[in-house]
Amino acid sequence: MSENEGAPQGSLRQDQEDRPQAVVRRGSGLSPVWLIPLVAVLIGAWLAVKTLAERGPTIRIEFATASGLQAGSTKVKFKDVDVGQVSAIDVSPDLKTVIVTAELKHGAADFLTEGTRFWVERPRVTASGVSGLETLLSGAYIAIDPVLRGKASRYFKGLEEPPLFTTADSGTQFRLRSPTLGSLSVGSPVYYRQIQVGQVAGFSLDPDGEAVDIEVFVSAPHDRLVSTSTRFWNASGVDFSLGASGIQVDTQSLMAVLIGGVSFDTPDTIDAPGEQPTDEHVFPLYPNRDEAHEQIYLDKERYLLFFKGSVRGLSVGAPVLLRGIAIGQVLDVQLQFSADDFQFHIPVLIEIEPDRIAVRGDPDKLGGASLVKQLVSQGLRGQLKAGSLITGQLYVELDLHEEVPPELVVKHGGYDVLPTVPASLDALTTKVTDILDRLMAFPLDQVGRDLAETVAGANAMVNSEGLRRGVAEMEGALAEVRAVAERLNTEIAPELAATLQQTTSTLEDARQILADGSPISVEVRRMLQEVSGAARSLRIMADYLERHPEALLKGKGGTR
Repeated sequence: MSENEGAPQGSLRQDQEDRPQAVVRRGSGLSPVWLIPLVAVLIGAWLAVKTLAERGPTIRIEFATASGLQAGSTKVKFKDVDVGQVSAIDVSPDLKTVIVTAELKHGAADFLTEGTRFWVERPRVTASGVSGLETLLSGAYIAIDPVLRGKASRYFKGLEEPPLFTTADSGTQFRLRSPTLGSLSVGSPVYYRQIQVGQVAGFSLDPDGEAVDIEVFVSAPHDRLVSTSTRFWNASGVDFSLGASGIQVDTQSLMAVLIGGVSFDTPDTIDAPGEQPTDEHVFPLYPNRDEAHEQIYLDKERYLLFFKGSVRGLSVGAPVLLRGIAIGQVLDVQLQFSADDFQFHIPVLIEIEPDRIAVRGDPDKLGGASLVKQLVSQGLRGQLKAGSLITGQLYVELDLHEEVPPELVVKHGGYDVLPTVPASLDALTTKVTDILDRLMAFPLDQVGRDLAETVAGANAMVNSEGLRRGVAEMEGALAEVRAVAERLNTEIAPELAATLQQTTSTLEDARQILADGSPISVEVRRMLQEVSGAARSLRIMADYLERHPEALLKGKGGTR
């Protein structure tokens, strides 16, 4: 039995009333305890947002190979400063390249444009120099060349070779256009007055395949030397030309001989100076310095010339000269056979620049006709001449010939035809042919018969008995002369020597006798004076007789 079973009902009720009673009340809001997890969630979200906001962009770079690259360790550097790290390396779906995923630092998105370039920096030895030696110890890394201008991008195609210049290098890039590349390559030097001021940055073939686009970089401040009037020419290797003007050899330096090179200069002309070239400006790349500095004329005229005889040595590109000054060039040389006259014809197509001939005076006096046509009416003719005796190259010479009959310019195949005159060698050949024709017309048979008769007569005279007898007598006379000479040498010569000795002593005695002051000398002088007087008298008498020869018969008085 429990403790309360025997208690009265009243006391139980009284005890229940004396005990405290629980009161249930409904809350009016959230409890402050819930603020703790809410703040934790907010802090976590803020940290996540902050982490995502400070996280750099993720890019993908396509390379040919992943040589030297490792995920998680290979760095992305700009000027030896880490700006990111390679996070993954995968193979492309077509299995031809590799895709490198790299995570860059915060702020790198500003320079991730379509012009930004990436390449793997590793040791390289090229003709233009040695680079990347520092990676022998630190390992390969991905270098970046940021470009701020352009459309944003996250996918890039890496370069196989490092660029020759970056955006940090001051200078200007120019575009050249050439029919062929020659011996140029990436890294070939660019010269100005034989001083290297830049390099060839790259080249590509035009979409139509007609020419090659070449990119050159000229460093500052030398890029200010380039204007729209600047001429670029190929200075690769040794420029050896063999033409009508002879042999020409030109070169820039040993480096240009080995890996090629480009030179540029601005020729001094009377034209207005050039302007600063724009980014779209394209410079033609000339094959050599002479063609680069040759003045360009837009007005060109084409003419046909027909030559008789051989044109061996005349080639396409040969100059056309007027009084020794180049005014054009040969464009084409053909050999044609005419079925009408059954003859061979050699048409030569030339292109001349009439503006190279400065007209003095009033141009209206030409009557509106072409200057070349006016000159043809005055005797202008085309002629082949040898440009070099060594090479045998020919060129076309235009000059005035006063002795030729007047002619007019005619049309043939849509071209004006200029009259020609035979070359000097052809004219000489014609003269020799005429001389030979005259010799053939000469009566050589009669001359030969006369000559044979003359030779026969001479032979008979030589073999005659009289000539033989005369030769024998001459031999006897020569023997007698030889005997006389021996006698003179053995007998007369000693006596003659003794006589000469005696004569010498006699002359010495005579010299002493005839010395000045000697009696004989005085007498001789007086005698000579008397002889001189007598001679004078004889001369007077001779003169008188010459005037009066009758005095010999009549005497001196007979002249009266």
